[in-house]
Amino acid sequence: MSNQTSLRVADLPQNTSTPFDLRPDAKELAVIREDLGLLGLRKLSFVGDVRAQGKRDWVLAGKLGATVIQPCVVTLEPVTTRIDIPVTRVYLTDWTDPDEEEFEIPQGDESEPLGHEIDPGLVMTEALSLALPQYPRKDGAELEQADYTEPGKQAMTDEDAKPFAGLASLRDALKKDE
Repeated sequence: MSNQTSLRVADLPQNTSTPFDLRPDAKELAVIREDLGLLGLRKLSFVGDVRAQGKRDWVLAGKLGATVIQPCVVTLEPVTTRIDIPVTRVYLTDWTDPDEEEFEIPQGDESEPLGHEIDPGLVMTEALSLALPQYPRKDGAELEQADYTEPGKQAMTDEDAKPFAGLASLRDALKKDE
């Protein structure tokens, strides 16, 4: 999508906004679905505009909508989620890359360096990726009990991890003996 949706900053009007309305076709949806590891993707749209902010910076603002289907983290059954979110990116001429290796980006920081182009198509895919549920779960799906260990050894159960459960049963046994 990049080539069709990219806007050259030099061509953008300074005094009015430039609207965009992206609704990928079936072929483009298939590429995005595969890239994001989704079972399904439909009704994807990204509508908004790009406008100047001050003399040299730009703002992209839009609304992202999509219906995604992901595997449930418990049962692997399909889970459908509707995503409708506002998306904003601020492209700064004087944006500086943090020097420190472990620099923490403030929550909600939507600024990026201004390049020669602004691509609503790339922003759409990135925003969709960030909006996906990390642990999609089918209604009512719960992990019963999972026992993990190396081959040939007895797995530790959830009950084994409760040290006072054994004491409670011992106490109950002692009360019966009294």
